[in-house]
Amino acid sequence: MDNQDSQPPRELDSFDRAILRIIQRDNRTPQRVIAEAVHLSTAAVQRRIAAMEKDGVILRNAAIVDPDAIPLTITAIVEVYLHDEKAATIDRVKAQFRDDPEVQQCYYVTGGTSFALVIVSPNMKAYAATARRLFEQNEAVARYRTLIALERVKTDTQVLIP
Repeated sequence: MDNQDSQPPRELDSFDRAILRIIQRDNRTPQRVIAEAVHLSTAAVQRRIAAMEKDGVILRNAAIVDPDAIPLTITAIVEVYLHDEKAATIDRVKAQFRDDPEVQQCYYVTGGTSFALVIVSPNMKAYAATARRLFEQNEAVARYRTLIALERVKTDTQVLIP
């Protein structure tokens, strides 16, 4: 759900924040355990989680897969430079990167680079095919620079909740 166009963001109180801290670590934590930890009833926790899902605070519940278990052994961080920054170009490229299953993360950024992407691939041959398709054959892309990660030092999905 996109709260930007419809309504102001939901105000999170201390209970909501405590619940989010717990479910970010493990969204399968039983609601009764969450309720005990935050000193609310199980029904209150259930209502709050449902409200945060409805309001778009909780975007989705997903399993985090270890890329080495698949194996997806190549992690590439890619800087993408576009020929122009026209809204139509940006929107088209955003949609292309968003819809590509090999693009794990995509950020529209400032500082001379147009986009920063994280791409995971099973091997260099597969990454090269992805780079060819997404960047070399893309008329909007002026150039790109690939950084291959030697080691995943930290990857996390948790957002710091004050």
